[in-house]
Amino acid sequence: MNRSYREISTEQYTYHLPQEKIAFKPLEERDASKLLVYRNGNIEAHTFRNIADLLEAPSLMVFNNTRVVQARLVFQKESGALIEIFCLEPSGSIRDIQLALQQQRSATWFCLVGNAKKWKQGTLSLDMGNGLTLKATKGEKHQDGFLIQFNWDTDHGFAEILDRAGKTPLPPYIGRKAEDDDKIRYQTIYARNDGSVAAPTAGLHFTPGLMSQLNQKGVAHTYVTLHVGAGTFKPVSSATIGGHQMHREQIIVDKDTLGALLKHCSGTIISIGTTSLRTLESLYWLGVKLMHGYDIPPDGFRISQWEPYENDYQHLPRAGEALEKIVTFMEENRQHTIAGETSLIIVPGYRIRIANVLVTNFHQPGSTLLLLVAAFCGDDWERIYQYALGNEFRFLSYGDSCLLFGKRD
Repeated sequence: MNRSYREISTEQYTYHLPQEKIAFKPLEERDASKLLVYRNGNIEAHTFRNIADLLEAPSLMVFNNTRVVQARLVFQKESGALIEIFCLEPSGSIRDIQLALQQQRSATWFCLVGNAKKWKQGTLSLDMGNGLTLKATKGEKHQDGFLIQFNWDTDHGFAEILDRAGKTPLPPYIGRKAEDDDKIRYQTIYARNDGSVAAPTAGLHFTPGLMSQLNQKGVAHTYVTLHVGAGTFKPVSSATIGGHQMHREQIIVDKDTLGALLKHCSGTIISIGTTSLRTLESLYWLGVKLMHGYDIPPDGFRISQWEPYENDYQHLPRAGEALEKIVTFMEENRQHTIAGETSLIIVPGYRIRIANVLVTNFHQPGSTLLLLVAAFCGDDWERIYQYALGNEFRFLSYGDSCLLFGKRD
């Protein structure tokens, strides 16, 4: 690949997004959202509930089944000052998010703290009702956050404590407090595995009826898990992409999913969202690394931010070969699931290896998510976004969606 990827100008991938184009609340019906369809250079407007009519069978949809945890906690000091704690990731010996959310009575997490200047010392308490109290003690500072130790006097897991005491972690650009309805609507209908602090929003448009309709047509589906971190909203503040540091996110994929991907990898694979796409591409590079003698550490594999760009591999396999290598590794080690972390960034010039159709919402100007869209459909990303702006599409997490047909290597 051309080594000029680090010099890609952030300014080239921005656009003017008026406030009135941002969706601050979801539509009453999930699948009533608009759907922009991009295929062979042509752009059309449809309704999301008609997506099955736009797809061909056989094909495979790949969903991210992570579940958003109620990661925002609001404590009140005796002085009346409100302290907001936003749980980002576990700290200490347990790094696996799902295991950390099962911890009982005590847990330590790296958190962002709002109004931290008002919390000099001491322990904060939050009444959860039924005689239950959650306590928070502030530890040392790390970069822009703090280590916070939480304690509670029951055998409930930390996920249950957050569900009882926390609030939905809406994106910062929503600009309003979370409401009761957000707990349901900022969650996909197929969410299963606790661990995200942001929703995989492309999946918010799906309903049970629509899933059934897709199945009846012959559009199969499978699941991956990528626990979405708050870093997904981190703006690219550097002038070039090379100055941006991607966030690290946990991936879990089972052998059945790999089997489904292998079955369809010479046909049509539809990635539902950018998180699913980054998971699929991370799997490809894991397969490449295994083919080149990589030993997976006991705590899981790692895919670095620049993995595809900085290794001079003599041979890059086809998608099926890379996936087969992972399956072989799992069989040799008697594993049904494989887990690890990815920081992969997908920028213009990157060749998508596994998915050839992408369903995704409209993303913030200058974001890594917009860069991924530009990598998927090339310079036409600008035409797509200008069409959406000019045709009353709603933007960002609670907004409308795109169905993008691309080409796969």
